[in-house]
Amino acid sequence: MSKRILLFTGKGGVGKTTCAAATALQTALEGKKTLVLSSDPAHSLADALDVKLGPEPVLVTQNLWAQEVDLYYSMQKYWQNLRHMLLVLFKWQGVQDVAAEELASLPGMAEASTLLWLDQFYTSDDFEVIVVDSAPTGETLTLLSLPQVTQWWLTKAFPFQRSAVQLFGKAVNTFTGVPLDKGVEELDAMFGKLERVQKILANPTVTSMRIVANPERMVINEARRAYTYLQLYGYGVDAVLVNRVLPDTTDPAWGKYLSAQKKYLEEIENSFSPLPILNVPHLGEEVFGLERLQKIGTLLYKSESPTKVFFSETTYRVVNVEAGYRLEIRLPASDTEVNVQQFGDQLVIQAGHQRRNYLLPQFLGYYKMKHWQSQDGWLKVVFAE
Repeated sequence: MSKRILLFTGKGGVGKTTCAAATALQTALEGKKTLVLSSDPAHSLADALDVKLGPEPVLVTQNLWAQEVDLYYSMQKYWQNLRHMLLVLFKWQGVQDVAAEELASLPGMAEASTLLWLDQFYTSDDFEVIVVDSAPTGETLTLLSLPQVTQWWLTKAFPFQRSAVQLFGKAVNTFTGVPLDKGVEELDAMFGKLERVQKILANPTVTSMRIVANPERMVINEARRAYTYLQLYGYGVDAVLVNRVLPDTTDPAWGKYLSAQKKYLEEIENSFSPLPILNVPHLGEEVFGLERLQKIGTLLYKSESPTKVFFSETTYRVVNVEAGYRLEIRLPASDTEVNVQQFGDQLVIQAGHQRRNYLLPQFLGYYKMKHWQSQDGWLKVVFAE
């Protein structure tokens, strides 16, 4: 079975849940068995679908299931032995009961729950399409870098060998009945699953990241940042969805707002080209329930399937070079003269009358632009300390 994962991210409040739910409904109407999975701690998927949801998939309508990931339910399901192991180890180190309970929830465990559910559903034949209504941008980036982060944390928290934990576990097991060695095995299995699903998410033929934005200045900046880091981590972004676009009107009361919207829509086009930009018009009403979500899905994708890979080229990469880094950005084909300047954490590219702003990765803030060249459709900018 050919499977697809569609992950929606963006600044909080831009309408990720609406776009994700509308996309999932659209693929379900195409006859594909679809799951829409919410990983946002502030769940609103049930409100969007106008149904009651739980920590396991719930059938919403034909071919469409929905689920809101619950951390504590997932802990019970996936790593009860691991939790017991951490509790005993923390208490053994003198941590009080309540604090030990809190510490036993590893950093990133909520995000790990989402990845483990994804691994389960992707490796089974339950669903053809999995749509992820992700948390806001920062949490999404945490999720995507989770295996390395969690391994680092555990190395710092437990600077002794696996064999030592197992021997300690056998000794403690005599007094507590808690199988610590089983916790170590559970931890190993968890890392194996996390690494496997991370490779799936980095495969652009399987997984497409879609950035949801509004035509507003702060939201556009957040979307640029998300795009920069998703590209930097090697994840395939295939579209930008611009939600709540107001229609043109001659009403003077809306003149100032529509003028600003036009400017921001042009800025989005300039910032993310050659990525496809899919506009979602404002319906003039609150969007919830299947009927309204179907309207959004139809307006968003028109006659195309949401499972299509809309864009698959690499547009952004960072290469390590002697004494620094080379940033390479794909430029649209043009004979226009290009000029490049760095302003703090932004790279400003002027091509004729078009101006594009790129947010630089944080680590490049310690470097300065030395020189650049435009070659074979790529802008290559060298940074050195």
